[in-house]
Amino acid sequence: MTSSDNITIHPRRFPTAKADSLLAGILLSFLATAGLFYVNIMAAIVDGLVSGLNLTDAQAGNIGSANIYGAALGALMAIILIKKIKWRPAAIAALIGLIAIDVVSMFITDPSILIVVRLLHGIIGGLLVGISYGVIARTANPDRTFGVLLFVQFGLGGLGVMLLPRLVPIYGTQALFVALILFSLASLAMVPFLDRYPPRPKPLATTTGTIQKKPLSFTLLAIFLFQAVNMALLAYIIRLGISYGLEREYVSTALGLATWVALLGPGLVIIIGTKYGRFWPLFLVMGLTLAGTALFHLSGSKAAYLIANCGTGITWGMVMAYLLGMASQFDESGRTAAAGGFVSKIGLATGPVIAGQILTAGFGFSFILNGALILFVVCTVIMLIPARQLDQQSRLVPGGTL
Repeated sequence: MTSSDNITIHPRRFPTAKADSLLAGILLSFLATAGLFYVNIMAAIVDGLVSGLNLTDAQAGNIGSANIYGAALGALMAIILIKKIKWRPAAIAALIGLIAIDVVSMFITDPSILIVVRLLHGIIGGLLVGISYGVIARTANPDRTFGVLLFVQFGLGGLGVMLLPRLVPIYGTQALFVALILFSLASLAMVPFLDRYPPRPKPLATTTGTIQKKPLSFTLLAIFLFQAVNMALLAYIIRLGISYGLEREYVSTALGLATWVALLGPGLVIIIGTKYGRFWPLFLVMGLTLAGTALFHLSGSKAAYLIANCGTGITWGMVMAYLLGMASQFDESGRTAAAGGFVSKIGLATGPVIAGQILTAGFGFSFILNGALILFVVCTVIMLIPARQLDQQSRLVPGGTL
């Protein structure tokens, strides 16, 4: 592929990346990641707030939760606004708002005030993510673009988790917010080089703009369950390893390695897209998810713990790329993609809460793992129903992608 394949020249405008090129996918991925990058480096942020501002674990966790719940509210707003606003000016305004709030956050030491400020940051960030998802839904192959998005998030998130904990003791919590500011500035610089992305017809969207609610409902429910179960495990994955007798140093190393290995998941979606449909890739990958989750029962073995983390990391990124791509297929404006983003965030916020209650009640990690296996089976059945329907529809629609 030559550079001319990726660039379109518009009169009196910036040269823009061709709407459905890999370069455009990368630019869109940075835009979407900017609104939620703090989630990818959440472990570093919580640790930095504790070590840099001497906050308690609970206070730091509440600040992180405020950011996520704010993002869910912002994503909900995006569902309503995506058809009514021009996405480019809205994205620019949101990025400027994120930068301003991160600058203010650098000088706040009161956790109560920081909770309110980060809640506002989350709302604006969630709105930006919802807008970005809506734009991605207008590409020819949103599954592949969401694969690029998750590749960017996993890669940069892993880098942030590796570097930021080392910078906070030297530069204080300002290092955390500077990282977020720099990422938003980079994303802001990329916006002018994106194409227009007007709404386009989707295979399961009607000409009247109505949405097929049944397959969409199945897809959104699958997103919620998948994210909730995965985050319930991830939030306590360090404690799980330690409870099985592993050293803290090994657990941290294993998680760091797993973050990078997990890039294989979205990378595969980028390569194969929907060439083989959605049903069979999801069926096979969810089988691997079940195997990896079951392997956590053997976490007393270092090899088993590492393999389980790597395996579930790979499948997490791959499944979510397909599910978000599926959600984008049910209307022409991008509302359902924004809805997928909202439901995803609710799942991410809900999973750790439920897992925490289970552990507090004394049921232990075996109970959580067994519950996760059951819910993953249910989730598999739910997601395969709309996946098969989309595959069948793609064969019938001229130009449908498979």
